[in-house]
Amino acid sequence: MRNPETVLENLKSHAATPDYQYKRLYRNLYNPSLYLMAYQQTYSKPGNMSKGIDGQTFDGMSLKRIHNIIRRLKDYSYQLKPARRTYIPKKNGKLRPLGVPASDDKLIQQVIKMLLESIYEDTFAETSHGFRPERSCHTALSQIKINFTGVKWFIEGDIKSYFDNIDHHILISILRRRIKDEYFISLIWKCLRAGYVENGIYCKPNKGLHQGSPISPLLANVYLNEFDQYMAEFKNAFDRNEKRRRSPEYNRIQNREQHLRKIISKLSDSSKERAEMIRSLKQLRNICVSMSCSDPMDSSYKRIFYQRYADDFIIGIIGSKQEAEQVKDKVSGYLSEQLHLELSQEKTLITHGKEKAQFLGYDITIGRKGTPSKDKLGKLSDRHNGRVKLYLPQDAWLKKLKLYKALKIGNQKGISETWEPCARPDLLYFPDHEIVRIYNWEIQGLYQYYKLADNVSVLNDYYYIMKYSLLKTLAGKHNCSVRKIMQKYFHNGRFQINFSTDGKSKTIYLYDYGFRKQPIIKGRSMKYQSKELTNRLLSHQCEWCGSVDPNVSTHQVRKLSELSGATVWEQKMLQLNRKTLILCPVCHDKLHKGLLN
Repeated sequence: MRNPETVLENLKSHAATPDYQYKRLYRNLYNPSLYLMAYQQTYSKPGNMSKGIDGQTFDGMSLKRIHNIIRRLKDYSYQLKPARRTYIPKKNGKLRPLGVPASDDKLIQQVIKMLLESIYEDTFAETSHGFRPERSCHTALSQIKINFTGVKWFIEGDIKSYFDNIDHHILISILRRRIKDEYFISLIWKCLRAGYVENGIYCKPNKGLHQGSPISPLLANVYLNEFDQYMAEFKNAFDRNEKRRRSPEYNRIQNREQHLRKIISKLSDSSKERAEMIRSLKQLRNICVSMSCSDPMDSSYKRIFYQRYADDFIIGIIGSKQEAEQVKDKVSGYLSEQLHLELSQEKTLITHGKEKAQFLGYDITIGRKGTPSKDKLGKLSDRHNGRVKLYLPQDAWLKKLKLYKALKIGNQKGISETWEPCARPDLLYFPDHEIVRIYNWEIQGLYQYYKLADNVSVLNDYYYIMKYSLLKTLAGKHNCSVRKIMQKYFHNGRFQINFSTDGKSKTIYLYDYGFRKQPIIKGRSMKYQSKELTNRLLSHQCEWCGSVDPNVSTHQVRKLSELSGATVWEQKMLQLNRKTLILCPVCHDKLHKGLLN
């Protein structure tokens, strides 16, 4: 078996050569090591234990199962099964359709994704941030913060039902530019055309990608990379002049300043006239600081900026509103004519830079002219004028409180609206420390997403309500007052609960580190280095009875928290802190029959 890292690196080494064409890709699908690597990357995600149309999951994964997949790929008899259609709620209350592929199909698609990612990742534009290694919503927002300075107009772009409207023929034609292997292309065709089953009815749409499929996000990026390249070319044609012309008023003040400096240099240090001149000079400096050295009304200076995350994009324009409207029309025309996609008219808005545009859940605006203040070097400057400001909308944390049912909103006489933290009955049956853990996840999760916001400190209001909701939930569980809960769990000014697990004493604290704006950071790496599960499978040793058997397979559970510890094998998995056990066929069969004790 060829080393999978070597295979992927060899593919990646040719990616930067635009004219290079990949041939004989399909033969890489015969390498069992790639499947083991794909399994290692995906097994820990709870969603990959969801049953496909065949009722199977990753439980029972083995080398025998992998070799059976490869055998069918070699004789071209492998057919992907329809996905099982399910729905999850969206933020706006609507439902998002998901397609859950069969588990073997997931594994194949993950291998295809690894191969395609090696080919395409280095060719994607710097303006693309969705579903990519080392990139995230935060990297997209950081680029906006850095590059969109001085923007006059925002275009908030949203592609209507993007995943459902990707044209299969256009996508395949894009892939064929670099991939000259029709067997490999044919397999991708099978992925696209497998269809889905909903309420027992088979549907085979002629366009769109399944959300929930391993390969879909990458193919979506390959498709919209065409739009990224179009926007790069559009920028080259739109941008005009290196810099704005100097402001005549600023030039006059600077000339006056230089004139005063010459006069001051000729006066004695003790003269009253010199002191008056210095005061005048300081006044001129303050005026200069509050002004822009360039002419903000210079119509000959134009710039366009662009960033995209999945199917959401934002365009910043230094120019007139008429030009912004023209850009929107051209973008809409390109997407419609070349990619057969439609902009959502109700969500694609043109917003003035001084107002708030929305992107990735943040409010984005351009700072207004303000009072000059001293910077770190002690120099006066207007640090906000023209700079991008990122804000956390109140709706974002208010919706979370409503979703968690931690807040009750009422009305009183003379008061339009009252907010009151409330207990959460759905958590009453959890242990006390688990209730605190859930609240910590919900508090820190929102903070981690909005940590780039200039007003992230408003989460102190969110924290106050969550904190008292926690106290009321615990009071309701123990049928006592909030005061007694505070007396029981507050020590040295901190809320803490002591508990024991696996015979060890532990302490959990309620998050209380505040909400400070964090510096911009890079996205998390999506590279997987661990080979722990692969090595355990390749050892061919049953982790229950110790026998060596080439047909060992993986027993897997969705989450460790779902194990009660009622059986010995559950206790072993909890003790090892693993969601998997490598078992021989006999032990695996006994486990599923409830005989493994």
